[in-house]
Amino acid sequence: MTRFLLRRLLIAGPILLGVVFVVMATMDVIPGDPAAMMLGQGATQDIVTRLRAELHLDEPLSVRYVGYVGRLVHGDFGRSIVDSRPVNEEIAPAWTATLELGSAALVLMIVGGLLLGVFSAHWHRTVFDDASRVVSLFGLSMPVFWTGILFILVFSLWLRWFPSGGRGSWTHLVLPAVTLAIPSMATLARVTRSSMLDVLHEDYIRTAYAKGSRNVVVLFRHALRNALIPVVTVLGLQLGQLLGGAILTETVFAWPGVGRLLVQAISTRDYTLVEGGVLVLAVTFVLTNLVVDVAYAYLDPRIVYR
Repeated sequence: MTRFLLRRLLIAGPILLGVVFVVMATMDVIPGDPAAMMLGQGATQDIVTRLRAELHLDEPLSVRYVGYVGRLVHGDFGRSIVDSRPVNEEIAPAWTATLELGSAALVLMIVGGLLLGVFSAHWHRTVFDDASRVVSLFGLSMPVFWTGILFILVFSLWLRWFPSGGRGSWTHLVLPAVTLAIPSMATLARVTRSSMLDVLHEDYIRTAYAKGSRNVVVLFRHALRNALIPVVTVLGLQLGQLLGGAILTETVFAWPGVGRLLVQAISTRDYTLVEGGVLVLAVTFVLTNLVVDVAYAYLDPRIVYR
């Protein structure tokens, strides 16, 4: 298991370095001069040139990349170009908010997706199965931003059950967490249903029923555990879907997370803030996938020796 973890960690390093390079190269391609945007239209060319030199924007991409990676080794994410605050101080509270939203959505996705998939397979070709597949198809078809706007319209403006945005009490978390979880929950439910249908026809399931085991015991102790391998694989992919959807969800619900911070930083061409925010999301994604790999290896120990 130790060698398995070391291999995964060694793969993570080049991935993160590649993410940083792609972000820096992309920001170079985007039209506009951050120095000119910061100084305004009344600034002269000499002042703009001087500010570009101070921000190292006049250096080649390769030089800036090496310097940025060197600062990252010492835990320095740089300073925001717009307000000159350390990027660490900008991202820390935003990352906490994103982690809160993502954790709530992850719990909803796992619990809702597994339960919906298990009971859909158990009541195969019934009204419940048909209804769950329709709900899953609806969840996969609706974009996150459209679902969020619809939830705000219904549950905030019409029914007045939950706030329409911001972060505060648990009521502020309900709508964005459900919005973010719905597409991944639908995917997980469909995969769980398909995997459970394959397992429920095995001989050991019939043996468990013949011994008089209750439905709940058979479904969750015997069937679900053996059906989890493809489910865990899809779960790892959906973690990336959650991080991507968090950007839109946080923007729609004015949730002060990393996604909303990135949107604001991109609009102002704040290079260092964009690079730091994307790097934090990439590290979060790599670490969560490492946890998924460990869970996968636990469910199927043969993975460790491949």
